[in-house]
Amino acid sequence: MTTPLAAKARAFRKLHEAPEAFILPNVWDAGSAKLLAAAGFPALASTSAGFAYALGRPDASGALSREENLASLAAIAAAVELPVSADLEAGYGRAPEAAAETIRLSAEAGAVGGSIEDVAYAPEPRLLDAGFAAERIAAAAEAAEATGVAYTLTARCEAFLVGHQDPLSEAVRRLNLFRAAGAHCLYAPGVRDLDSIAVLAREVEGPLNVVMGLAGAPLSLERLAAVGVKRVSVGGCLMRSALGALRRAAEEMRDRGTFGFAAEAIADAELIGFFSRA
Repeated sequence: MTTPLAAKARAFRKLHEAPEAFILPNVWDAGSAKLLAAAGFPALASTSAGFAYALGRPDASGALSREENLASLAAIAAAVELPVSADLEAGYGRAPEAAAETIRLSAEAGAVGGSIEDVAYAPEPRLLDAGFAAERIAAAAEAAEATGVAYTLTARCEAFLVGHQDPLSEAVRRLNLFRAAGAHCLYAPGVRDLDSIAVLAREVEGPLNVVMGLAGAPLSLERLAAVGVKRVSVGGCLMRSALGALRRAAEEMRDRGTFGFAAEAIADAELIGFFSRA
């Protein structure tokens, strides 16, 4: 008999196999998950940056423990019927076994997908040896297979974010290694221009995720799909947008003593009704 988790996992995997591209919005709590689910998206992802900001912490290595990440993830997965993919940072441990355990625990929390980065953060962010990073992805892929559902493993190359001298070529090389190691989806955050994205989509085997919502990357789903992108996420952008609205409201009250920001707020009665139904 197919379990609800297995059905969600298969639905999420099929999104990566379908001919059209899709948007995978990133949420940070049950409320944001329910709002985005009601908007009609086919799946959701968590954001470790959003989790950290909600706790008043920076988006930085060590700011969020694995236990805190998984607790937030479980709350999101329990709040919606949609498939949920997890932002699992660098796997919460250097060893391949740590990445594998994090994948296993994410599935227990209700995720049907998750991403693993190829970086070490101490003493400063740097790429792990490519071969070792591929070993970590292989271990994570084994753990994904052992969940018993079609868990979608996303492998991330952080070359664009750590200042690599040739991030595009390095991302292509590493993402193909990670695909061979068992990753189902590939992701190089930080790439912004359409030409570079097109190179990734053309030269990397397997479905490509691109993150939007970054300054200097005003690209639409249509344009990204046209060059071969399969999945578009937004990282912490929705959370940052919400915090931007909060700061603008605070500045209006402080500087002008007015409350015009309330015109953009969702009515209390509407939210009560929505969350009662949801």
